[in-house]
Amino acid sequence: MYFNDSAKIYVAGHRGLVGSAICRELKNQGYKNIITRSHSDLDLENQQKTENFIMDVKPDAVFLAAAKVGGILANNSYPVDFLMHNLAIQSNVIRASYLSNVKRLIFLGSSCIYPKKCPQPIKEEYLLSSDLEPTNRPYALAKIAGIEMCWSYNRQFDTQYLAAMPTNLYGPNDNYDLTNSHVLPALIKKIHDAKIQNKSMVEVWGTGEPRREFLHVDDLAKALVSLSNLNKATFQNLVEKKVCPVINIGSGVDLKIKELANLIKKVIGYRGHFVYDNSKPDGTLRKVMNIEKIKSLGWLPQVSLEDGLNQTYKNYITKLE
Repeated sequence: MYFNDSAKIYVAGHRGLVGSAICRELKNQGYKNIITRSHSDLDLENQQKTENFIMDVKPDAVFLAAAKVGGILANNSYPVDFLMHNLAIQSNVIRASYLSNVKRLIFLGSSCIYPKKCPQPIKEEYLLSSDLEPTNRPYALAKIAGIEMCWSYNRQFDTQYLAAMPTNLYGPNDNYDLTNSHVLPALIKKIHDAKIQNKSMVEVWGTGEPRREFLHVDDLAKALVSLSNLNKATFQNLVEKKVCPVINIGSGVDLKIKELANLIKKVIGYRGHFVYDNSKPDGTLRKVMNIEKIKSLGWLPQVSLEDGLNQTYKNYITKLE
């Protein structure tokens, strides 16, 4: 392992879906010096406070998982928020990491950075090859700017900053607020509520025909910690100055939203039916990642979608109790 168990690891956004999973994985692997700060303790949009904190702590590695995230409704309703908040957070953390000589930084992006109509499965080199999906373009542009920041620091200052692009994620600590959540947690909440309230029908946004790929967040966390610990030569190859330092992380398997809804229906034990609201946007028709690069490094997802949904639903029920 590149980092020993006493290395200082700062996880920005430790209370979110991804950040909390990274913390769990680090603890599972025996790391003893995991650094976290809540938003009330540290506002990452404040440049000076962020720089003071990171330069004082001097972490060996940083996982930049702090971000403003949401589904189609939230992205359409608050484009300025998704653009400005994310630009500020990532700019401040990446700059502060450089100033404090952080050895390795992993920036968390999203598969929405890729063009709406690019070939499938999506390879890393398809970035910026054509137009983005309009419904989440501000968020995507912010994340693309974060990638460019990592690459620019690598080129100008010889840093080792890697941008990881996960597919659609789910698992413990997901967001089930219907105004801000992504499709999978939204479906869990809608279908659970319909079951409890004995409703015969659940409305689903769009046609149900778009295909999406899903990855359990614990699989992502294992991938990220593994990437951070790659030997010097292998990691250096990923952040080589001439190549955009992006790596996809996904399951490599997709399914229709209709199929996902029926799978969640089975997990929850709901007996009603679905009505699809064609007036609502579908978003990109298909989005599945090419994961050959990370597979070549020895990582593969371990949690099947059905097993992951069962675990996630149990976690959701526990939180309601």
